Amino acid sequence: MTPKRPRGAGAFPKAVETPAPVMPDPASLYAALDLGTNSCRMLIAQPKGSQFHVIDSFSKSVQLGYGLESSGRLGRGSMNRTIAALRICKQKLQRHKVGHMRLVATEACRRAKNGKQFINQIRRETGLRLEIISPEEEARLAVISCAPLVSTKTEQLLVVDIGGGSTELVWIDLTNVPHRERPGAIM
Repeated sequence: MTPKRPRGAGAFPKAVETPAPVMPDPASLYAALDLGTNSCRMLIAQPKGSQFHVIDSFSKSVQLGYGLESSGRLGRGSMNRTIAALRICKQKLQRHKVGHMRLVATEACRRAKNGKQFINQIRRETGLRLEIISPEEEARLAVISCAPLVSTKTEQLLVVDIGGGSTELVWIDLTNVPHRERPGAIM
């Protein structure tokens, strides 16, 4: 004998609709873009408590520094690849209506004879305003990015930022800083 199907048990399951994702408030979004010697990277994130939740990201090998060592200049092909990547970044920034951003260029633009002209070209062609930062500022930003990893037991810290065109080393001595304050002290 065939079992009797319970009342209301249809042959097809009911569709379950997932709610549309809630779009973050653009005023609460932050973007960081790093144009290095080899790559262009960008993160768009929203603060969530003491951390950030990544909303979007971009990473592309642009080889901006290709040929720089021999010529002292950024090459046309490298600049074209970089501008193409930055156009994608611009689209992402516009799509998310990012409220706060820091867009930096490092060693290749620092060292190149035509680095400042390239930054101006980027502004004209994409509308993005990148700043060429000093090695000291690059090192400072590397240290800040490590701050959440510092334990209250940390006494000394060596931060090594290895990039495509430069390497920054920062030695931090926290032995005279009270244990509770060590994670925040390097900020």
